[in-house]
Amino acid sequence: MDDVQPDDLLPDGFSDELLIILRAAPSGLGEYALIRQLAERYPDSLFAEPGALQDSLRLFQLHFLLFHLLYRLADELSEAGQMLSIHALSIRLAPRSAAQPGITQTDPLRAYYLDWQQWRETHAEDVQRLLDGFWRRGRGVVGVDELQQALAVMELQEPTDARAVKQRYRALVRVHHPDKGGSTARVQEINQAMLILERYYGRS
Repeated sequence: MDDVQPDDLLPDGFSDELLIILRAAPSGLGEYALIRQLAERYPDSLFAEPGALQDSLRLFQLHFLLFHLLYRLADELSEAGQMLSIHALSIRLAPRSAAQPGITQTDPLRAYYLDWQQWRETHAEDVQRLLDGFWRRGRGVVGVDELQQALAVMELQEPTDARAVKQRYRALVRVHHPDKGGSTARVQEINQAMLILERYYGRS
C-alpha cells in the first residue's frame, strides 16, 4: 500500500460524479449520506465495501479518502469562483461572493487531508492514538459551524463539557439504536457528532 495513490482507489469519472451529487443537494449533505450515495453509484468501490463503516481503520481510510477528494475539489472550485464548505455534518457547494476569501492555505484540516502520506502511514494501531491525540488537539481544529451542528445533533447547548457530551451520547444511542426501533442513519449521525465534540471537549 506504500505506493497507492488516491486515484488508484477510484473508478474513472469519480470526481465528476461527486460534483454532480453535490450540485443536486444545494442544502448540503452529511458525510454518511454522501458515502451512501457514492456506494450506490459505485458498488465495486471502497465506499461500498461490506463492513467498511464498522472497522476503525477502514472507516478512517474511507473518511480520509473522501475528505482528501473534497479538499482537492474545493481547490478546483475556488479557481472557478465557487466555494465548497466541508464539514462532516454538512458538505455544501455554493457560489462565493466577492467579499468571501478563497482557499485558506494555512487551514490545518485542509493541510492534513491533502497530505496523502497520512493515509499511507496510518495503521490500525495508530487510529486510536489519532482519536486520542490529533483529533482533539486544541479547540481551534473544530470550526464554529461544525461545532454548532454537532451540538444540535446531540441536542446540547453551550456551555457544556466532555462528561455531559458522553452522557447525552449514551442516552441518544439508547433511544435511536436500530434494535430499539430506531434509525441506523440517525445513530451514524450521532456517532459522527460525537467524534467532532470529542475533538473539541476531549474525553471524560
